[in-house]
Amino acid sequence: MRFQALTEHQLLVFWAQLLVLVLAARGLGAFARRWGQPAVVGELAAGVLLGPSVLGALAPGLWAWLFPPDPVHAGLMAGVGWLGVFFLLVLAGYETDLGLVRRLGRAAAYVSCGSLVVPLLFGIGVGLAMPAAFVGAVGDRTIFTLFMATALAISALPVLAKVLADLDLLRRDFGQLSLAAGMANDVVGWVLLGVIAGMAQSGAVELRHVALALGGLAVLLVVVFTAGQRAVDALLMGARRREAGVAAALTIVVVAALAGAVAAQAIGLEGVLGAFLVGVMLGRTRLREREAFAVLESVTVGFLAPIFFARAGLRVDLSALADPEILLWAVAVLAAASASKILGALGGAVLAGRTAREGLALGAGLNARGALEIVVASVGLTVGVLNQASYTVIVLMAIATSMMAPIMLRAIVRDWRGSPAERARLDRERVLGRNTLVRPVRLLLPTRGGANSEQAARLLDLAWPEEAEATVLSVGGDAASADVARVCAAFATRRVEHAHVESDDPLAAILTQARLGYGAIGVGATDEAGAGRLISPVVDALLAASPLPVIMVRRGPSGVPAGAGRILVPAIGTVAGRAALEVAYSVARRTGGAVTAVHVVPAPATGPRSSLLPWRRAGRTAVVDGGRAAVAAGLLEEARGLAAEMGIEVTTRVHGAPSASEGLLALAREIGASLLVVTASVRQLSHRPFLGHGVERLLADRKCTLVVVATPPGWERR
Repeated sequence: MRFQALTEHQLLVFWAQLLVLVLAARGLGAFARRWGQPAVVGELAAGVLLGPSVLGALAPGLWAWLFPPDPVHAGLMAGVGWLGVFFLLVLAGYETDLGLVRRLGRAAAYVSCGSLVVPLLFGIGVGLAMPAAFVGAVGDRTIFTLFMATALAISALPVLAKVLADLDLLRRDFGQLSLAAGMANDVVGWVLLGVIAGMAQSGAVELRHVALALGGLAVLLVVVFTAGQRAVDALLMGARRREAGVAAALTIVVVAALAGAVAAQAIGLEGVLGAFLVGVMLGRTRLREREAFAVLESVTVGFLAPIFFARAGLRVDLSALADPEILLWAVAVLAAASASKILGALGGAVLAGRTAREGLALGAGLNARGALEIVVASVGLTVGVLNQASYTVIVLMAIATSMMAPIMLRAIVRDWRGSPAERARLDRERVLGRNTLVRPVRLLLPTRGGANSEQAARLLDLAWPEEAEATVLSVGGDAASADVARVCAAFATRRVEHAHVESDDPLAAILTQARLGYGAIGVGATDEAGAGRLISPVVDALLAASPLPVIMVRRGPSGVPAGAGRILVPAIGTVAGRAALEVAYSVARRTGGAVTAVHVVPAPATGPRSSLLPWRRAGRTAVVDGGRAAVAAGLLEEARGLAAEMGIEVTTRVHGAPSASEGLLALAREIGASLLVVTASVRQLSHRPFLGHGVERLLADRKCTLVVVATPPGWERR
């Protein structure tokens, strides 16, 4: 096989096309955002301005040089554009919450049916009403009518995903419903397109094609979420164990998505739908690499997607509207397409018990047809179902609906936050998204059993969101130990698994496990530390070597409070200090406990008895100067703000004491605290880790349960 290399001129034009499209799309995208519209509106407009309607009319020579009709150039740009769609749908799938879609399952089914059936009926009416001058060379009115019905039924999942992302609506209930319905619209649309194209070419319905597509889709769904999920998890786990970094994770993500695209294309569906399904699957794995997806999102949003949307706009030739008949039918088809999609989605939403406003939002989003509709129109033109006039009408409808969708959506959702349940979910997600430590990430608790480990499990169970799963890791000993079983049982509100490893090196086993997708490690502190040790040999070594924050619990007389206890936490204004606040506030919200946030100001006690009872004298007589008081007030204001975000009330105190530890102990006794949560940065001494004199002084006290959030060096900058 001989391959013809691109000429120097072809390469020059290709690079020039990329340069012009990126500059125009990104520039007009930024301009659109400045005027309150999503970037996709500007990106589509960039293509229209660079197309035959504007640049082609004003500078025909330049336009012909920059965008020649050469199939080589068209193929090159099409390839780059499809990469943009591909990665855009991987990212959209990653943000799709299957659990939420399942909870909205009835609504998703009704909206999907309504947004398909009503446009199909409208499309049949339009196809029958359009003049014979719009029917292609095939000359069959039935095939033309079915094609118009399919054209009106399809939604553009890539455009929908981009609009929802630009408007920050992906996590809304209707945003997730839109993605589910959009995927159903596209699947049915592509199956119908295959059937109609087959009819145009052979004159008969290809039932084999329909059966292959639907059966293949069912198999693809099963494989992606079973064998595919396990294979990707295994690959990501191997990359974590090798510490291969973001590049390896990104490679796994891209290869998996490409495999999904190949499989979908092979069964007669669009490859990008396979990429979307793989994106959903990747969003479900606990080993997902957020940094890899951040890189992918930057490249997609900053480079590939703008090219795709600008290239879609290039297909629009507004000069065709000079023909009154084409203009009339372009308006009629646009009106029918928009009305049918909105009415269908609205009807489905109302039948499912959703609000009319949500139905309108669903219809506005699903109304976008985008560049995929242009692909449909191109297929119709190629097989002779459409002619140039009808092709122009569908292309104009595709671009117009894509530009209308974000404008309509913004108007519909303005000042609308949804139902109380949805608002509560979104507020919770926003808080968890801003949290530094308490997030929906998997937890690891290495243990051989014991009361302190049980208390650590209970603390993690109370503090972390319920969707964060937990792994209890036992190393050596009896895998079926009753002590370890009690630790597992202490996780009462979440899914927990027990992993057992036979190893003579517990630390190595724990650190190996910690690299497999965890956010924090919990440990129970032993009641008695040996000579020269902080806690125990394994815990000391873990504190020194852990790449993750270690949540260490040393139980007091009453353990972690089961009900409304008193919780004390310092407000110190650091990232690690915020992590301690998150733990304390989360426990309080679950138990109904009362939280006191305190800022201890070093202030020497006065009076002759201060050296004998420093914490008592400090609590009563210390004086805080104005400068320190202002700092303390600011830190406590931050603590109150976080409490308000997390939905709890907090009492704040400024406390003077000779040292932070003495002040905390004094105040803990004063308020009768059952739980004290503090933070510590781990430093390594020659023979053991060092958490600071103050924290180690607190560890020595046994009057209440102590939680130490120990952060590794550099964790705050991650």
